[in-house]
Amino acid sequence: MTDTTATEAAAGGGIFDRLSATLRRGEIALALMVVAILIVLILPMPTWLLDFCLAVSMTLSVLILMVALFIHRPLEFSTFPTVLLMATMLRLSLNLASTRLILSHGHEGPNAAGHVIAAFGNFVMGGNFIIGVIVFAILVVVNFVVITKGSGRIAEVAARFSLDSMPGKQLAIDADLSAGLIDEAVAKKRRADIESESNFFGAMDGASKFVRGDAVAGLIITFINILAGIFIGVAQKNMSFAEATHTFTLLTVGDGLISQIPALIVSTAAGMLVSKAGVAGSADKALFSQLSAYPSALGLVSFLMAALSILPGVPMLPFLALAAATGGAAWRISLRHVKEEAESAAETTAAATPPVLEEPITAALHIDQLRLELGYGLLGLINSEKGQRLTDQIKALRRQLAIEMGFIMPSVRIQDNLQLGANSYVVRVKELEAGRGDLRPNMLLIMDPRGEVITLPGEHTIEPTFGLPALWAPETSREEATFRGYTVVEPQTVVTTHLTEVIKDNMAEMLSYAETQKLLDELDKAQQKLIADMIPAQISVGGVQRVLQNLLGERISIRDLPTILEGISEACGFSRNVSAITEHVRSRLARQISETHTGEAGFIPLVTLSPQWEQSFAEALVGQGDERQLSMAPSRLQEFITNVRQTFERYAVNGESPVLLTSPGIRPYVRSIIERFRPITVVMSQNEIHPKARIKTLAQI
Repeated sequence: MTDTTATEAAAGGGIFDRLSATLRRGEIALALMVVAILIVLILPMPTWLLDFCLAVSMTLSVLILMVALFIHRPLEFSTFPTVLLMATMLRLSLNLASTRLILSHGHEGPNAAGHVIAAFGNFVMGGNFIIGVIVFAILVVVNFVVITKGSGRIAEVAARFSLDSMPGKQLAIDADLSAGLIDEAVAKKRRADIESESNFFGAMDGASKFVRGDAVAGLIITFINILAGIFIGVAQKNMSFAEATHTFTLLTVGDGLISQIPALIVSTAAGMLVSKAGVAGSADKALFSQLSAYPSALGLVSFLMAALSILPGVPMLPFLALAAATGGAAWRISLRHVKEEAESAAETTAAATPPVLEEPITAALHIDQLRLELGYGLLGLINSEKGQRLTDQIKALRRQLAIEMGFIMPSVRIQDNLQLGANSYVVRVKELEAGRGDLRPNMLLIMDPRGEVITLPGEHTIEPTFGLPALWAPETSREEATFRGYTVVEPQTVVTTHLTEVIKDNMAEMLSYAETQKLLDELDKAQQKLIADMIPAQISVGGVQRVLQNLLGERISIRDLPTILEGISEACGFSRNVSAITEHVRSRLARQISETHTGEAGFIPLVTLSPQWEQSFAEALVGQGDERQLSMAPSRLQEFITNVRQTFERYAVNGESPVLLTSPGIRPYVRSIIERFRPITVVMSQNEIHPKARIKTLAQI
């Protein structure tokens, strides 16, 4: 028997422990509170419990007001809409419970609906129910018309402007993140704050409708209670009309006051929360710091109050007291400001003036790899609304060069130069001028691909990139020029084209050791083994740089870097001469080189070197290895130059650009001569003609 009792006691204790643990969970407790509020709407409530719940409602309202006063930012009370809904539901449920008690037991006396309602009714009415009705009506009007409507309007406008300003704030965060002013974590927090702010003011816009509905419901409940109470008292409880009116009005007004006063407090808290806006700090600090910021305003208030106190019939004492208080506050605040200014000036004077930091002399050694200088008349091209902006075209050019040549073009520094003509520009490579031209910002450059004279009205000029005849024409001539088959180019495109050619001519010079190392580091993991075996055992990074420079110097793409490295590794097995290594790499790139120079007709146009010239060049080579060089008589070189120039210019007239074909041994030396007078001429060896490439020999030198 004893064991059974102990077992039951243990089981009972376990149930209570589990129940206590469940109630301690926040979500369960909140759910039970909401359910309890809904139950009050259905089940009757004893008077003692109603008094307690009314006290809870008043306490909750004061707590909400105090929190709204002491928070620093509105988002610190982001649950306010939810709290407002729960407080409103609590008041309405208590209104319904008190209505049930008033209508069913109101004839029993003033304490029928509890002591709290009776106390508020007697205290406010003072024995006259008309006074109570008027006071109650004024409280409802103040709450509904003034506080609730104003705070609702503020919340509505704040929600609208917060939503409209979100894109701009997001862009500002992205700009700070791109500039490195903040990190990713701070950016995420700022984005979350912006989203929370928008959600908060949107919820406050809707939550203000709760308070407005609460005020309307209070009026309706009061009206129903008075009429229904009088009817029940006279018709059912055999009370006189005067007695029923006094009794039920006393209880109803007391009930309305005990519900409307918490509603007024919560409405005030909502108004203070949404009107806080962007003011930082608690309400007292924000208000007092701003109201006391201008002592002259307090001084003027003191003077006006003193003047008002001496008017006939006006009580002097209160106005003089206020004048003295505001005047004293203005005087003390003025002294404090003077003291703060003196201390600030003393600190500024005492602090040693920081020495002017001179720019390090090493900064003068910095060289811009690529710089575009514009005359003041061309600055509009940077942010031009007509056509594509110059900066956008340069960005596209960097990507295009990376795809075509495998060369990462350095960033272009654009700056104005007042020493240039208004419409002139200069392209500089490593501070040295590499090209210049003149533009007409609001006109079009028109060229005839056939080389004929352009008959459109305009200003004749020379195209700055290739030196071709051209014409600057107004924008209105675009359609006619296009109809005639002319090439129409905008000023931004002229600059970009010139910049492209300058870069291609100087790619070898702009490929630095650091850029070469970066290209090697960014190769796939599968290629890193080849690099590790080759560098530095077979060749140094500087040697790879020189090979890549030789290729870029003849406008051969280095995008297929793995194949180039394989060719270098193979060539290092039989030679350490950079020129010989370069020639071997060119033979490995035969498919790429042949494809590049295959014309629209599907074949490579060739001009071959005669056997006599081949022999002359081979015999003119002297020295061994890196010392090997061309030693040919000047008269013989001049003859060769003349023959090459005449042959290629003859085909250039017909719009053709043939390739000069030589034997592998003399190709570098032939190229070194031709690049001095005709750099656009391509020189290839037989090893660089891919077996599947179609060729056509046009002439022989």
